[in-house]
Amino acid sequence: MRARRLVAIVRGRDPEASFRTVVALVESGVPLVEVSLSGADALGVLRRARGELGPDAWLGAGTVVTGADARRAADAGANLVVTPGLGPGVATALGLGLPVLAGVLTPTEVIAAAGAGATALKLFPASAAGGPDHVKALRGPFPDLPFVPVGGVDADAARAYLDLGAVAVGVGSPLVGDAADGGDLGALRRRAERFVEVCG
Repeated sequence: MRARRLVAIVRGRDPEASFRTVVALVESGVPLVEVSLSGADALGVLRRARGELGPDAWLGAGTVVTGADARRAADAGANLVVTPGLGPGVATALGLGLPVLAGVLTPTEVIAAAGAGATALKLFPASAAGGPDHVKALRGPFPDLPFVPVGGVDADAARAYLDLGAVAVGVGSPLVGDAADGGDLGALRRRAERFVEVCG
């Protein structure tokens, strides 16, 4: 994550389109793709993507809340767990040996997530919390913690977050668009090229 600095977030209503989106993102050079469990047949999408892309691809399961979510994600082939907050899924995933991108927003949550052993800290929702200014403020007391802003991150915001010391950014609709619902994969690939360039 520190080296490639980009996580794509796929949350679709169409499992087939979501699967094609995951594959297209990886083929376009996006280093890590998160499939949100709130999407249609997300675990099936993860299983198919793992089978298609092989054991070395970084495929995350997002919106992991419970311990059962974490276990199902691991069984489906996820090698990263992403949570919206500090729920039981964090401890379960860490216990399974999976890296965890744990959702935080406040200084208290940052301290709790770091204390729980989270691999990195998903600052969510980043844009609603103040965008780059919020990241800058949190890096004052926590200069060495790995923040990953997520939520409303377009290409310009991605550059700003990374310039402020975020280790990576998580990008959903500004990158994925409507591809996971059956939209244009060619347009998706062009957006992916742009984000890979910004984050590379």
